[in-house]
Amino acid sequence: MYAVLKTGGKQYRVAAGDTLEIERLEVEAGKPFNFDSILLVSNDGKVTVGAPTVSGATVTADVVAHKRGDKKVTFKMKRRKGYHKTIGHRQELTVVKITAINA
Repeated sequence: MYAVLKTGGKQYRVAAGDTLEIERLEVEAGKPFNFDSILLVSNDGKVTVGAPTVSGATVTADVVAHKRGDKKVTFKMKRRKGYHKTIGHRQELTVVKITAINA
């Protein structure tokens, strides 16, 4: 059994027991979290596609930890003008472990 859920503007294919790094959630580490924006559920070959979401379907996950991703470096430069600038960015992430898919 698997599901496709949408969070943080991205879509993830998940099954029970999977561990994901997703955009930061405002939930304390160790607490459960329910995703309710489920786009697709597959249960033993029977596929249910939502329009746009599957009604009544939820995915339950435990928040494992909060962390920051790798640093992305951007370098801006305008030739012959003496302008150059280095910008760094680290994305805030939440690590979740999928516990159950309720269809």
